[in-house]
Amino acid sequence: MSLTAALTRARDLAEAEIAQALSSIDMPVADAMGYAVRGGKGLRGFLVLEGAALHGVPNAVKVAAAIECLHAYSLVHDDLPCMDDDDLRRGQPTVHRKWDETTAVLAGDALQSLAFEFLASADCTAERRIDLIRTFADASGVRGMVGGQALDIAAETASAPLTLDQITTLQAGKTGALITWSATAGPRMAGADIGPLKRYGDALGLAFQIWDDVLDVTGDIETVGKAVGKDADAGKATFVSLLGLDGAKRRAADLVTEACDALSIYGETAQTLRDAARFVIARDK
Repeated sequence: MSLTAALTRARDLAEAEIAQALSSIDMPVADAMGYAVRGGKGLRGFLVLEGAALHGVPNAVKVAAAIECLHAYSLVHDDLPCMDDDDLRRGQPTVHRKWDETTAVLAGDALQSLAFEFLASADCTAERRIDLIRTFADASGVRGMVGGQALDIAAETASAPLTLDQITTLQAGKTGALITWSATAGPRMAGADIGPLKRYGDALGLAFQIWDDVLDVTGDIETVGKAVGKDADAGKATFVSLLGLDGAKRRAADLVTEACDALSIYGETAQTLRDAARFVIARDK
């Protein structure tokens, strides 16, 4: 299966699972939840399904739906006026613009809750479900995504720009933690060694964020689907500001090589994951 087909399949499966879970709820907040999860790349759900397939796990759709819910919640809250204050996401009005701030906060809260509901019914043993839930909470909380987001917000008013090491640590939480968790969910469900896919996910997550910084400089709002140039306008240190545009691109390419090398144990069966790593630094949005 091609990467494009695999991404589309993962996105469609996760969105259908979420839509089914929301189908009996007739409330604006449920409509906002469904709106928030639609239209993305489906990368995190794809990583879940591919990692599961590599380890012989036949059904990981609920886990893919869980990570897509959690990711959508993070974007809904990230776009709020109290945080990044964005009007566009994926080329469409952000949830608080289409509805209102209250609905956006509640939709994000409910998506986070739904994510854990999906994990609680994952198709694996109870012990492995508990491991999924525990590590998911860690990756999404103050030691992961939320902690990284807090560091990012604090950097906006810091007296000195962050160093390269500090930005790397920040982004390992804000962006990387959920990407790494997605890559390792499959072996966790199988009770297998997570090492190779953790190394893959760590490298992929950092490459993804570096490329986001590149797109913030080189992209345009119509293609990227959200505001660009905001980091430079705010005077924030980024991988591009510290490494230069060419240096940031080279670092991202090196990370993609690291990600692909981590998959050597799987041979040709992991080709789509290698393609995904290369896609991360070829995308224009």
